Order: sequence, then C-alpha cells, then structure tokens
Amino acid sequence: MTASPSDPSVDLVTLGQRLRHLRRTRGMTLDQLSAAVGRAPSQLSLIENGKREPKLSVLQAIAGALGVPMQDLLRPEAPSRRAGLEIELAHFQQNPAYQALGLPAVRAGRRLPADALEALIGMHRELNRVLTEQTATPEVARRANAQLRADMRRRDNYFAEIEQAAARVLQSVRHTTGPLSQRGILDIAAQIGFTLHYVNDLPSSTRSVTDLKNRRIYLPQVASGKGHDPRAVVLQTLGHFVLGHNDPADYGDFLRQRVEVNYFAAALLMPEKFAVDFLAEAKADRALAIDDFRDAFGVSYETAAHRFTNLATHHLGIPVHFARVHESGIVYKAYENDNVRFPSDVTGAIEGQPVCRKWASRTVFEADDPYSSFYQFTDTTAGTYWCTVHVEATSSGLFSVTVGTPYEHSRWFRGGDVTGRTVSHCPDPDCCRRPPAQLVDRWSGNAWPSARVHSHLLAALPPGTFPGVDNRDVYDFLERRA
Repeated sequence: MTASPSDPSVDLVTLGQRLRHLRRTRGMTLDQLSAAVGRAPSQLSLIENGKREPKLSVLQAIAGALGVPMQDLLRPEAPSRRAGLEIELAHFQQNPAYQALGLPAVRAGRRLPADALEALIGMHRELNRVLTEQTATPEVARRANAQLRADMRRRDNYFAEIEQAAARVLQSVRHTTGPLSQRGILDIAAQIGFTLHYVNDLPSSTRSVTDLKNRRIYLPQVASGKGHDPRAVVLQTLGHFVLGHNDPADYGDFLRQRVEVNYFAAALLMPEKFAVDFLAEAKADRALAIDDFRDAFGVSYETAAHRFTNLATHHLGIPVHFARVHESGIVYKAYENDNVRFPSDVTGAIEGQPVCRKWASRTVFEADDPYSSFYQFTDTTAGTYWCTVHVEATSSGLFSVTVGTPYEHSRWFRGGDVTGRTVSHCPDPDCCRRPPAQLVDRWSGNAWPSARVHSHLLAALPPGTFPGVDNRDVYDFLERRA
C-alpha cells in the first residue's frame, strides 16, 4: 500500500526536502517544474518548504515530471545529511516551546553556512533537553530533595557560616536580646539597602517580590496562613542577599537556597547564643519543651521545632528527627540524624510518602485533645523513639509537627516520662497498610475509590529561573508598581 501526502506518517518537511533535492538533481528550476505540472511556482515553493500539503494529483504530476516513482517523494528518510539537518531545524522551530520565545525562524537555505546550521541545531537540542528536564520536575525535585537532606544530615543540620552571618546582621542593628521586633526588621532591611512595601496584589505564585532596580521588597499585607510568622518571609527574602545567592543554576541549587534562607531567618528570630543558653538551662532541668522554646522567642511552633533541630545535636548532643505530616498521613517535610526510618520511594525521597499509622505524627489526630501537648513512645524496627507533637490548622487541613529522639534522650524533655506507647513494624505491610483479611474478603472487588490526586505532584512547574514562579505575573506586577 502506497502512502499518500494526507497520511499522518508522512512528514511534510521531509517531503518538501526530497522534492527539492530531486528537482535540483535533475537540474530543474522552480519555474521549469511549474510549467511541467501546471502549477504556480509559489505553490511549489510552499510544498518544498513543508508549508503546504499537496493533493495526490499534484504529487503524481510532480513525480512524473521528475521521472521518479511517487514513493521516492514519500520516503521518510532525508535525501542527504545537509537536508536532514535542515529538516531537524524546521521541526525545532515549529515546536510550540520555541515559538513561545518569540524569536524569528531561521530559513535554512543554501546561503546558511554549514557551521551556522550545526550551531543552531546544537542550541535547539540543548534547549529541548532543558525543557524536557523541566517537564520531569517532580522526579528531579524529589532526587534533589533527597540529596539535600543527606547533606543536612552530615552537618547535623547545623550551618556555622549562616549562624555567623546572622550574628553579624544582629550586631549591625544593635539587637542584643529578646524577640526581633518589626522595627528591628526595618533596620536590618535598611542596613542591606532595601525598603519594605506591603501590598495586596502580589502574584499568586510568590511569597514576596524584590525589585532590584529600585531596591524594594514587596510583601503581602496579610500573613500567608496559620502557623506562619510574617516576619520570616521578610527575613528569608533578605537572606538571599546577605548570603550572596545568585540565580539558582538548577533545581538542587534552588532547594539549597531555600533551606539556607529559612535557616538564616530562624537564626535572626532565635539568635544562637541566647537560644543555646535557653536550651542548655532547660536540659539541665530535664525540661526541654518546644512550646517553651517557641514562647521565649515569640515565633511559630514550626519555626521553634526547626530551630531546635539546628542546635540540639551540635550544642546539646541530642540526635533528633523532625516531620510535618498532613492529617491524611502524607509527609510534607522531614529530617533526621537519629536513624529513624522514614518511609521513602526508590529515589530516596520522603516527601509524599505515607507515614506509619502507629507513629505519633498520626496517632495525635486520634487523641481526645489533639491541640494540647502530645507525647508518645514508639517501638520501631530501628529502635524506640520518644516524640512530642503539635497540631496546627491551615487552609490545606490539619498538620502535625513532630520532634523526636531516641529513647535514651527522652529524659531531657518534659513529657519524657509519658506512658503512652505504640509498636510499629513498618515497612512490613501487615503493620498498618494491608487491610485485615476479613475486610479484604468482604470488599475486594466491590470497591472503586476515586483518588484525589494533588496536581502539584504531577505537573511540571512553570519554566523560569525560579521554579514554580510565573515570570509574566512577576514582571506585570513590577511594571504596575514602578
């Protein structure tokens, strides 16, 4: 069976290249071929450039005029290496991703030098590779996150250079003790050369926008949600400039910068010297408590829990783990240097995995009063751990924030004498993931749940220097504000 020009397997660009090659091989001009087939030269030129699909009768007339079987025009391979490169360039320039850049198309005629054609093809291949990587962002992000967590573990989540940078900033504004006030934050911004502006029309994909031209930082008028300290957003933004960050080179670099500015903000809100003194005194009294740590510095519970993991191992010799878990049981954030075995996928990523139903991060939701201080011992395959858990309400539902430590270190904490205890055999599926046999017998084959898929787990992030941020929205916002 012979292919026809309307066959979807026939590539019009390749067809046009084969037509042009055969015409030139026969020594015919467009005008001569036009006269032979009774079609205008402009129509034949569009066919040769892959911009018009010829009718079967026209193609038969062209093949007859060139003295070749029509199958020679419809073959899928390029007639020469040069023609193959020209076909590849045409395909690249027809790609919607390239057209979205608004750049002109380059006509790959005989006047285009071979080295220029090779260079264009090389750049298009690299552009295509980068765009392909961006479409795989969820997997790229998970691998990068796993690598970053391993680096944090090697450091015991303690960054001496960021502690020093935060100390220098506090010294420059003469902040000595107590919670960092709004006045102090304004002074820090001024020291770094920025003014702060609170607005109600920030792009939805951003937490803040910095105008580097006019040295302005735009921030939301209302805090982003319960449990979040609005001061932290300002300090995280300033942290990029204090720590000398450049545009992130890749997703791993983007995540590293985010961890560093979060650390920097916490180090300003809870300065190392005062925080360590407070914790050391509490440890001596065997009364360490994240709640007390939070209240002493006027921060959110999650900020206090994060800050505790920065300092506990390095200064107090207490290995710890941290987890932020949704009420559905899914891990959103996690860190450990105490060998607790978080669930993970084949990439080593923890985020998005369901935590054991026996762990305190989940049993807290079944407590009579989940919003009060909650403590629990859990026997796991890696040992026994003590945990303290706090539940916070957000627009996305309830989350538990957990700080845990091996059994032998529980004596330093308030609530370390709790009697509540569970036993976890995960990752054994019989622990909490496999339904009981009687329920399997009753419902297997009789249930059809419709899964709620979180779109952010599947979708690629908008392309740009900063993953997840729509540059068009940002530039439109800055233009309005300018």
